[in-house]
Amino acid sequence: MNFELKSLNVSSVAGEKSDALVVLVNTAFKPGAGRGPLAELINQALKAGDLDTKAGKLLQVYRPAGISSPRVVLAGIGEGTARQIRQAVMAATAAVKTVSTKRLVVCFVSSATEEAVRAAVLSLADASYVYTTTKSRPEGRALQKVVVGVPDAGPMKTCFSQAVACVQGIELAKEWANRPANHATPTMLAQAAKELARLPGIACEVLLPKQVEKLGMGSFMAVAKGSEEPLRFIVLRYNGGTKSEAPTVLVGKGITFDTGGISIKPAPEMDEMKFDMCGAASVLGVFRALADIKPKINVVGLIPSCENMPDGRAVKPGDVVTSMSGQTIEILNTDAEGRLILCDALTYAERFKPHAVIDIATLTGACVIALGAVRSGMFASTDTLAQALQAAGEKSQDLCWRLPLDDDYAEGLKTNFADVANVAGRAGGAITAAKFLQRFADKYPWAHLDIAGTAWKSGASKGATGRPVALLLEYLVAQSGQTAPLKPAKKAARA
Repeated sequence: MNFELKSLNVSSVAGEKSDALVVLVNTAFKPGAGRGPLAELINQALKAGDLDTKAGKLLQVYRPAGISSPRVVLAGIGEGTARQIRQAVMAATAAVKTVSTKRLVVCFVSSATEEAVRAAVLSLADASYVYTTTKSRPEGRALQKVVVGVPDAGPMKTCFSQAVACVQGIELAKEWANRPANHATPTMLAQAAKELARLPGIACEVLLPKQVEKLGMGSFMAVAKGSEEPLRFIVLRYNGGTKSEAPTVLVGKGITFDTGGISIKPAPEMDEMKFDMCGAASVLGVFRALADIKPKINVVGLIPSCENMPDGRAVKPGDVVTSMSGQTIEILNTDAEGRLILCDALTYAERFKPHAVIDIATLTGACVIALGAVRSGMFASTDTLAQALQAAGEKSQDLCWRLPLDDDYAEGLKTNFADVANVAGRAGGAITAAKFLQRFADKYPWAHLDIAGTAWKSGASKGATGRPVALLLEYLVAQSGQTAPLKPAKKAARA
């Protein structure tokens, strides 16, 4: 979809040609006299009580006099916070989303903040997104052009451009997460990463099974053993900073389908396990956006990718494997496979001497129970990194919430037969999973985002959300030019 930012006000937008016009009206708006037909329409609607400026409330008007657009939607945005903008834009876009609406104008009739403009762009894209890849007769996105109008476009150009780039990243993440597993194998995911390397500033390397074996990634290889699809280890690089600048490393879980392995999952809703690579998809999305935003920072993306299948070669409950770090792991549950591929990637990340490492994974159902679909679970080894991620989530409206990493939670990972077990029972499952990963991330500041509750929606609106691309981009852009070393992470407790 094509976005354009334009200086428009309550008077000039009345003459803007479009198939539909959405006017965002906040509680403080005062139309005043002699400001044209749109101002008069808003004034009359407010006086009559037909227009409620509460966020998400709409008044639709067909062919109003003196206004070029045949369809006008007056949308309340409350005080104009990012969350309220999202509510209003999602509701208004749904109201005008028809086959005939190809050009849409969305106008702030009062001054708008950068956060409000960003929220409007992301919400417009989200509301109009359509998946088409595996449909025989795809009905694509009807909306082709969106003009976002603000009273003064000049100061908003940078945040607008970043928001449009973020949309590109989110939609790439949605595309790969939404694809069924036979259209998104590890090999296909690696090819998608290679295609990103055609963009400026991005490089890609893909490690094959023999190279992974040579590195000693026994934990990653164990998960892949039960599948006919060969594993891939994807390394992406974005070089926007100086050569001496330590990179931020993003590690995305890339299980392209998760049956649970020998510890097989129940059949209902197992199709949704194609979404188990949403962490990997988010890393692809971030790199797509970085190519457009071009921040002065270095970023590395690591994606261990494979399927988790239950054939005769598959790893069994009770098997012990040796990770790249040299630590041995007793696999008590083969359905706790995400942490098994991530731990080797976290060890691999050490070679980059990173500024910080953030892993992103649809890791635990326990996190869904704890936080639902509103906030992603966030764990961090340093307060500085945790605060930066929390702030990025609030600013981008891609929310997260910090959960604890007390060493006592690692007690359940003890075993008589290896250095560590891969599960510790149901209680505090999201935390014990994070404690497992922390063992392999004690050489650098580290954070873990558990996106099991936020990466996709079920039911009638089933599909990927593209989260947490917006959060990660906000964090990276904020770090650009501010890469002084973080406080060293405390050494992880050994279970």
